[in-house]
Amino acid sequence: MNKKILNTGIQSFIEKNWNTDIVSVLLKKPLFEGVSQKELCEQLEAKKKCQHKLPKWFTTPLIYYPNKLHIEQTSSEVTAQYKASLIRGKSLLDITGGLGVDCFFFAKNFDRVKHCEWNENLSQITAHNYAVLDVKNIECLTENGIRYLQRSKENFDWIFIDPSRRNESRGKVFLLADCLPNVPENLELFFEHTNKIILKTSPLLDIKQGLNELRFVKEIHVIAVQNEVKEILWLLENNHTLAPSIKTVNLKKNIKEVFDFTLAHEKTASSQFDSPKTYLFEPNSAILKAGAFKLIGSTYKLQKLHEHSHLYTSSLLIDFPGRCFLIEKVINYNRKEILKLALGKANITTRNFPETVGTIRKKFKIKDGGEYYLFFTTNVENKRIVIVCKKA
Repeated sequence: MNKKILNTGIQSFIEKNWNTDIVSVLLKKPLFEGVSQKELCEQLEAKKKCQHKLPKWFTTPLIYYPNKLHIEQTSSEVTAQYKASLIRGKSLLDITGGLGVDCFFFAKNFDRVKHCEWNENLSQITAHNYAVLDVKNIECLTENGIRYLQRSKENFDWIFIDPSRRNESRGKVFLLADCLPNVPENLELFFEHTNKIILKTSPLLDIKQGLNELRFVKEIHVIAVQNEVKEILWLLENNHTLAPSIKTVNLKKNIKEVFDFTLAHEKTASSQFDSPKTYLFEPNSAILKAGAFKLIGSTYKLQKLHEHSHLYTSSLLIDFPGRCFLIEKVINYNRKEILKLALGKANITTRNFPETVGTIRKKFKIKDGGEYYLFFTTNVENKRIVIVCKKA
């Protein structure tokens, strides 16, 4: 951590130039003594990435920004606030601290928080930023969280874990056992120091696979922001034996779409099938990730177009956790009928369909956007169809 970056002149430059062309800055001769152009560009790039993801960091003077990779890997303020709303107590240990965004919000609901980060530079940056943000109940420890627990005799109300989702070759991994730290391998150690764990994982992790690797799972939260799944949260409680509840949430600008269920309820639910009616319903991405394919239809009394299409229909317009469309027409998938639509621009979605959106756009010369929505899918008779809609 180069403290010269905090000098008034440099901070003023960062504030005025965070949205400038980075290459032009990088190619200039050093502008400030003791601070390289590379260091300066790192601050500019990282601050820019914080604009929408971490607005509190972006708007606070004297924030020291780490490498942009740490910004990309951290939770957004929106998802961190959601996590913090789930738990509270006297003490929390974060064994995979990072930039500390989650800890910042956890600290509002806990008397004291410990933040473990083995990267000395990142740990220093995080401690500095907490001071700037006027957070007084977080202790930053520069060390490996697992090793800290191995020698500690302290107990915590909660332990938070956000394992690294890349192996040594930096390739993506899909098993918890391949992440760092290895959560399944260290569960016994964690439960020696707490009865409650909150685990954050990538949306790439299959929920059933996660259940196979973990024990004592009480709740699973699938979190989407503006219909894009960002993370899965696992709440574990020592010796919990009941089946976990699955909670899906889609955080939109002014509303929160919520749908809760259990795997047992999904297994016993049944789907009703029919052809497209007046309205088309597409569940939000959190529900689709969680796999509530039958239950969402039966709960809202909707008919499904096909077992694998995950699109639903009804003659009635209802309040639904997802997108709702008014169906204007349904046509067979063939070139003549699609060209007859004369749509130079449309929003295209494929569900249970052999061609990609890109292929369809190229084939029929349809640009992205406009008021029309085209769903390329398969109906209950296994015929390929195109549903022409507008937002309801």
